Amino acid sequence: MRMVRTQVQFPADQLEILREMAARQGVSVSNLVRHAVASAARAEPRPRRSELRQRALDVAGSFRSEKPDTARTHDESFGGERGP
Repeated sequence: MRMVRTQVQFPADQLEILREMAARQGVSVSNLVRHAVASAARAEPRPRRSELRQRALDVAGSFRSEKPDTARTHDESFGGERGP
């Protein structure tokens, strides 16, 4: 797995806890944090792509606009730059 360097700041007391835990487990603080992130990610359910698609379809057409040409003038209506 390719690693990407980043910087994370912790309060001093949390960093001390991380260092103690890492020392007890014989791993680096980085490794400990990577495992904690992986564990947290597994614990949080992620909706399947089909579920996300269905949610989008369920709300499609549910909203109204005061402007009848929003589809044509979307960029101008929402502050974006005008396309070609």
